[in-house]
Amino acid sequence: MTRKVLIAGGGTGGHLFPGIALAKALRKSDMTIEILFVGTKKGIESKVLPKEGFRLKTIISAGLLGKKGLDKWISLLKLMVGGVQSIGFLICNRPNLVVGVGGYVSAPLVFSAWLLRIPTLIHEQNSFPGMANKLLGKIADKVAVSYEESKKFFSKEKVDVTGNMIDEKLCQSKEKFSPTSKKPFGILVLGGSQGAHSINMAMIEALDLLSERKDNLYITHQTGDADYENVKKKYSEKGFSSNVMPFITDMPERYRLASLIICRSGATTLAEVTAVGKVSTLIPFPYAANNHQEHNARVMKTANAGEIILDKEICGDRLAKSIKKAMDEPETLMMMENNSYRLGIRDGSEKVRKICLELMSKEKKKDNNNELKNKHVLSCF
Repeated sequence: MTRKVLIAGGGTGGHLFPGIALAKALRKSDMTIEILFVGTKKGIESKVLPKEGFRLKTIISAGLLGKKGLDKWISLLKLMVGGVQSIGFLICNRPNLVVGVGGYVSAPLVFSAWLLRIPTLIHEQNSFPGMANKLLGKIADKVAVSYEESKKFFSKEKVDVTGNMIDEKLCQSKEKFSPTSKKPFGILVLGGSQGAHSINMAMIEALDLLSERKDNLYITHQTGDADYENVKKKYSEKGFSSNVMPFITDMPERYRLASLIICRSGATTLAEVTAVGKVSTLIPFPYAANNHQEHNARVMKTANAGEIILDKEICGDRLAKSIKKAMDEPETLMMMENNSYRLGIRDGSEKVRKICLELMSKEKKKDNNNELKNKHVLSCF
């Protein structure tokens, strides 16, 4: 009998890509497992999943954090509609397991699965869990977390520290991701899957301060859709060797070419950066729930694997100084690379895969026991 796993979550790459990594790990171990994602039409999942070869079911959902007045009531209504859609969908498809990987679409799916007694697992990527996962953690059968610091927020009987789930192509030796040449000096600028306007603008300002070094620099910059045309034009006008894209699909190769990553500090980004052992200049997203991106960045700073620049302080001068320091101090850069690599967890997907199989195995045994009980009852008549 084919087993079905439903993965709920998305909205941003930070929630979606761990789900994709898990799906690939499950499918690699057993091609008969049927994987289905549930997300929203507006999330990044509607663009990415078809290219990855996974089916997507969309429902209506919305977040509540920061909403006030009428917007809050509208979000509540959307959540209720999403809950009804979730129950109907789960009854029709009856998966063997529902996995919530974050994003506001996870809540109605995991809650509905709990109501229908379908096994559930949630994965928390950040060091400081969001409100939804704190609540879902009370009803989920198992909770997987990326950071040891997150364990205290969940029942110790349910929680396992697995690390984050990332593409298996990133889970190789550090040498695999060393640039074949130290010249030009590679920089990778990431503002998240949707880009970051403040980082984009600060990087453009920094180009003037780096003009005397442009022959020794190669910059890959993920801008998001909104700033793409403007940023690409500026790099061209200022004569820098660059590859400017709204969205990067070949991340392993981009990491390999880079010696310094300038990025937000979402949990998935940091999991990838540390898996490949790269040094990062981190600009935490200031509006992240519970300021979790700054919490994540502090872990890197404490380990001397990266530098932090707060979003309110970011400017061309700060970025230029950070880049020049990385270029001028190769020994310090190498030491920080080693620190970063030591932080990396490269078997997160495998650990979560095993938990998934364990939960499905328990459910199968329960179903078999129920079937035997039913046969016994029938035999008495």
